[in-house]
Amino acid sequence: MDAEAGSLPAFKVHTLFSARRDGGVSLSFRLNRSQAAHKGSAGQSQVEFCCMIDERPASLFKVETVKAVARAFARLAVLTALLAPMAACSSLDSLNPFGGEKYETKLLPDIPAQEIYDQGLARLQSKDYEGAAKKFGELEKQFPYSQWSRKGLLMQTFSQFQGNQFDDAVASANRYVNLYPTSEETPYAAYLAAMSYYNQIPDVTRDQERAERALAIFTQITQKWPKSEYAEDAKFKIQVTRDQLAGKEMSVGRFYLSRRNYTAAINRFRDVLGKYQTTRHSEEALYRLTEAYLGLGIKHEAQTAAAVLGHNYPDGQWYKDAYDLLQNGGLEPSEDKGSWMSKIFKKVGLG
Repeated sequence: MDAEAGSLPAFKVHTLFSARRDGGVSLSFRLNRSQAAHKGSAGQSQVEFCCMIDERPASLFKVETVKAVARAFARLAVLTALLAPMAACSSLDSLNPFGGEKYETKLLPDIPAQEIYDQGLARLQSKDYEGAAKKFGELEKQFPYSQWSRKGLLMQTFSQFQGNQFDDAVASANRYVNLYPTSEETPYAAYLAAMSYYNQIPDVTRDQERAERALAIFTQITQKWPKSEYAEDAKFKIQVTRDQLAGKEMSVGRFYLSRRNYTAAINRFRDVLGKYQTTRHSEEALYRLTEAYLGLGIKHEAQTAAAVLGHNYPDGQWYKDAYDLLQNGGLEPSEDKGSWMSKIFKKVGLG
């Protein structure tokens, strides 16, 4: 048998293409193959192509030769081109995360900026801080790059701060500072960011990252806007946050000292004197250094710590305790002018 009349190998039903739309139309192309057996011959192969719509035959054609199969595939390609868009649409609809509903464009009535702003103020007055923040946020969306956008962002920051949404308040305040660096209200936005961190400062036994961030912004306020109405309070808050950070170092240093890890303890107390020497913790830090250096057997540094302590806090209980500690070892307070402790206190005008 020649190539055109050559028989095809036997096969069963195959689905070449299939697509279904939920609640809609299904489309598939099927290929059936059969072989009619004749006594005394190899039999004759027959191929049947069928286009199915909703499982009902829509187009059926049979072929028996290789060339006829090729022509059938050509007809199949035409049908695919005509019907595939329907299947593709249904496939895309099935991927729609919002379900089968179509997006409907709605035209909302224009609301004047002043009215939106007043609505935000009303919610703020009723202590609906979250609702107020959302209402003020609408101003930036509906009136971008306008005076109302700027006012809305500042009031959104204030509403979030009042509602204890401190992380959101920090984000909004930073956006305001970046967008409007020369605005008269920029120092206030920075102050709200600093206070948002300040209000989240935990006790000294926990991580003090928020205290560090608050300190950085309060310091920025005093340097960039020294004449603003927020500068004076920022200076006070700087002292409070520095005291908090020093307290954290003291807490860790005491822990190491109780474990007789004198070197680690000294490093912590040294940080207190180096970074936070104007805080109330400096007095105790000098006493603890006296303890730690005696524990290591470094007597001259222990004597210097006690001497600096007595020079700066002569009437304090910590100095009396340090003096007694040295006396028990047959030592007296004696300052080594070359010691790092002596240099630190002279640098800040305390020595």
